[in-house]
Amino acid sequence: MREDVRLAELTTLRVGGPSVLAECASTETLVATVRTLDAAGVPVLLVAGGSNLLVADDGFDGVVVRVATTGVDLHGPGRSCRGDGAGARVVAEAGADWDGVVATTVAAGLGGLECLSGIPGSAGATPVQNVGAYGVEVADLLCRVRLLDRATGEIRWAEPAELGFGYRTSVLKHSDAAVVLAVEFELRPDGLSAPLRYRELAGALDAAEGERRPAGQVREQVLRLRGGKGMVLDPADHDTWSAGSFFTNPVVPAARVEQVRAAITARLGEVPIPTYAAADGVKFSAGWLIERAGFGKGFPGADAPARLSTKHTLALTNRGRAGAADIVALARTVRDGVAEAFGVVLEPEPVTVGIRL
Repeated sequence: MREDVRLAELTTLRVGGPSVLAECASTETLVATVRTLDAAGVPVLLVAGGSNLLVADDGFDGVVVRVATTGVDLHGPGRSCRGDGAGARVVAEAGADWDGVVATTVAAGLGGLECLSGIPGSAGATPVQNVGAYGVEVADLLCRVRLLDRATGEIRWAEPAELGFGYRTSVLKHSDAAVVLAVEFELRPDGLSAPLRYRELAGALDAAEGERRPAGQVREQVLRLRGGKGMVLDPADHDTWSAGSFFTNPVVPAARVEQVRAAITARLGEVPIPTYAAADGVKFSAGWLIERAGFGKGFPGADAPARLSTKHTLALTNRGRAGAADIVALARTVRDGVAEAFGVVLEPEPVTVGIRL
């Protein structure tokens, strides 16, 4: 236990005020700590990689429980958890560095997770918001999640069907009901990637969409693409002092799609509009909308403490002296500007603590 620890030290946005910190390096300690604090009625904030958190400058009035478990175990080919045939598996404790988990599987000659390379944060956070990139989502590969039920104290494995996965969400997000203790994924023992579904990645690999390539080759290209967008952590690069993509790509209901298209045309003229099919409507590109609403890379300028990344308009960044209030002000400006320009309200992806956007 440590007192007066600034949450800016534990988050990739590097903002957040003070709190009491309990560091838990084993699953047993984590379970015991959460149970004890819950029984005493003490507010708890769970933090692992801190890559998806925006915490108020006032900090957190309770105990921050840092999930510092690191175990990663590989299991050789066995019966598939997601259908017929055989598959290898990886089980990672919740605090394990996510990119380290991906690197371990690729080095072992296993495919499946390579498109999720370079994403900051912990393994336990990945099912919470159904992390995804380059055409692959956690829901595609997850076998099960080990959970601590905070109401009953029960520890059990939950199947994917129980988790209510959607676009960057699950029943675990914005809920304190359970603590993720470990995750298990199914992998491809042939060492080849998942079928390439993302045009940019396939093009960079000179591959056809749907083709499979060696997982190591795909991981290398994903890291290169992410790095070019400031989406791989680098302490020396303020463009990576962010929570990654700050807004999710908006899914516009089918009944409103033409209205949004008309608003875009009225502002920009007849231009190609990047859209994607979605279950509940049409998905638009948040980054594209932000830039076309007048918020370019580096907005609002070099002297601002919080700016859009100079590499990618979807990332809100701390230039070294920003507080949470600066990030919030920038987020509101961008969100409200896009809504005014196109009638689309962007939703934030990070979890906010002590903040209302």
